[in-house]
Amino acid sequence: MMKIKVTDLKKQLKAYDQKELIDLVVEMFKANKDVQNYLSSKFLGDEVNEELFKKARKKIENKFFPDRGFGKLRLAEAKKEITAFKKATNDEKRTVDLMLFYVEQGVEFTNSFGDINEGFYVSLVRMFDQVAVECDRNEVLYREFSSRLSRVVSKAQGTGWGFEEALSEIYYSIDWVHDEDDDE
Repeated sequence: MMKIKVTDLKKQLKAYDQKELIDLVVEMFKANKDVQNYLSSKFLGDEVNEELFKKARKKIENKFFPDRGFGKLRLAEAKKEITAFKKATNDEKRTVDLMLFYVEQGVEFTNSFGDINEGFYVSLVRMFDQVAVECDRNEVLYREFSSRLSRVVSKAQGTGWGFEEALSEIYYSIDWVHDEDDDE
């Protein structure tokens, strides 16, 4: 698929008058759910972000534990929810919260239904690693999620594929964890 380059797009948009630009944005808003979420977040702020967060969280939960039937483990779809939320809101804290929730749901799933497969655990480990990187960079985020991070590691005890060990190694790579250990 051929795409217009940003420089060419800017040239085209400069040729539009204000009414044409407004019409174009409204047309995009009507045609694309991602644009609707992005512009709603941009103009309406935190209230919209919280609503989008709750919807994304419920969709992630449904990939593991739907209201009816068994979870289909559509991990790629769950991860797309996180990516879409991040792009729409640029809300770092809630994005990390969704990422950690994804891992929590995966741990709960394997504890409920037993050993899954290597790809499942690899996906959870990668997501947990992303959460740890964000928490290592930002002490406020770490403090917000520290008990949940620790709980994920402890709930993963006894799982296969080196899952527990990988989560533990990632958890202890966060500098703030060691600071807490030193305080005790």
